[in-house]
Amino acid sequence: MPASSKIQIIGIGDDGLDGLTATARQFIQQADLLIGPESTLALVPASKQRRLGVGANLSEVVAQIEAAGNKSIVVLASGDPLFYGVARFLCDKLGKNRFEVIPHVSSMQLAFARVKESWEDAYLTNLANHSLEHVLEKIRIADKVGLFTSSDFPPSSVIKALLANRIDYFSVYVCENLGSPDERVTQGELSDLLNEEFSPLNVMILVRDADQPDQPAELDGRRMFGNPDELFLQTRPKHGLLTTSEVRAIALAQMSLQRDSIVWDIGAGSGSVSIEAAQIAPEGTTYAIEMDVADYQLIETNSERFQLKNVKPVLGHAPDAWADLPDPNAIFLGGSSRDLRRLVELAFERLQPGGRLVANVGGIENLAAVEETLRKRVPDVQVWMINIARGTYQLERVRFEALNPTFLLAVTKPR
Repeated sequence: MPASSKIQIIGIGDDGLDGLTATARQFIQQADLLIGPESTLALVPASKQRRLGVGANLSEVVAQIEAAGNKSIVVLASGDPLFYGVARFLCDKLGKNRFEVIPHVSSMQLAFARVKESWEDAYLTNLANHSLEHVLEKIRIADKVGLFTSSDFPPSSVIKALLANRIDYFSVYVCENLGSPDERVTQGELSDLLNEEFSPLNVMILVRDADQPDQPAELDGRRMFGNPDELFLQTRPKHGLLTTSEVRAIALAQMSLQRDSIVWDIGAGSGSVSIEAAQIAPEGTTYAIEMDVADYQLIETNSERFQLKNVKPVLGHAPDAWADLPDPNAIFLGGSSRDLRRLVELAFERLQPGGRLVANVGGIENLAAVEETLRKRVPDVQVWMINIARGTYQLERVRFEALNPTFLLAVTKPR
């Protein structure tokens, strides 16, 4: 085995040294200092090596590594150290060049293999590092979920919270002690496993029942605008295509709505912009124009959920669908229609003088087409490229998950 001056971060399974490569075993046997959780260190037979057991306080690991000088160090981690493990934290803290990582199969990989489900499109998380409330809202809109449970949130607590929040459209697998002789996989509906007890070493997998729609979150603490996306019912094929809460908030601010505004939302989808526009303009009327029957029905349902009477769903293809509507004070136009340029032209003609048109487009080509169309009518076209990244916690650090960039354009029609 070639000597290495770098610190080794080695993943290990419940089968201990037997499940490692010869190279990994030699690194462990020749180390001056072994660092890792007590449960992981226990998988390595006792020797004269110095051992440091660590828990959640990863700063202690950093301090011990810094104090060790030129000693040979191995950091042991369960499974894949880069998958909700210590490797990312140490590499960020001390620099990637100081480490080599030898991964083992993670218990998450084993769990999905045991239930014969692909995990490439699953939502994966660790309840030791994320709040259950945050995780529930991610589960609500997922197709598949892999959860590392924790002592604070064992499977029974997770199942209880799912049912309490009406997220009852999943089958569940609890995979215990994976890779050990007492390995066990339990399958059932959520209600079947509600009162079951499981080993602390478990992974939960949730698989959505076929064709089940999302059950939206409760409306407690709803906002005037910029409500969380999960408050709106969405059809499964179009999930994630609604105007996100951050973009929605900016767009509505740019529409300059008054209490009695007449609003057109063209390509309304499930109605998130229409509903929030109607809340801002309670004495006006918001017309939600949508050609898809399923989305049209969702506009009605979402409006009822928000207890709004001034949202008027309009089923049909633009521009014919708006032929008999009153001229608007504000227009929101979203989507990627091939006729987008023509729709912008015709919508602008109907806009009342002094009114605002705001368009949300997702591609460079549509951005150029809409900007050119509007600039022929108004010299001052405001354009924004919006890049949003939402914070999420991994280990002890905040990470950011970027949303797809999008573009907003806004103009005021001359009086």
